[in-house]
Amino acid sequence: MDDDLDARIRSGKALSESMGNFRVTGWDPERKVLKATFTVRREYCHTNGTIAQGGFITAWLDASMAHAVLHDTAHAKTVFSLEIKVSFYEKVGPGDGWVEARVIRRGKRVAFLEAALYNVEGKLAAEATSTGLLADL
Repeated sequence: MDDDLDARIRSGKALSESMGNFRVTGWDPERKVLKATFTVRREYCHTNGTIAQGGFITAWLDASMAHAVLHDTAHAKTVFSLEIKVSFYEKVGPGDGWVEARVIRRGKRVAFLEAALYNVEGKLAAEATSTGLLADL
């Protein structure tokens, strides 16, 4: 059982599942824009299971920006968040949501990123900007 968990952790599957089956659905290399989807489970929500807790929203935004860096570097680099700012605009409740992330600028050591998260109704629900430290994979 532990070997299976270790393999799921190394592959990223365990993390993806714990984040509502977060998965990348598209990458536009010209625009440096990544699209990903996820499912907001009721157990991620407060207020009787109706509003996603902000930490989960931040995690989806952060993960999408990290995956944008992975794709922008052909999976040669990862990014460690040095800072992240999140603005919350609309309620995010149970159901399917999506996020779009963009590499604004990537240098040798630092990347500047942004992401927008949309709720089940398709409304812009949260946005983030981040500065990250690049590292070789």
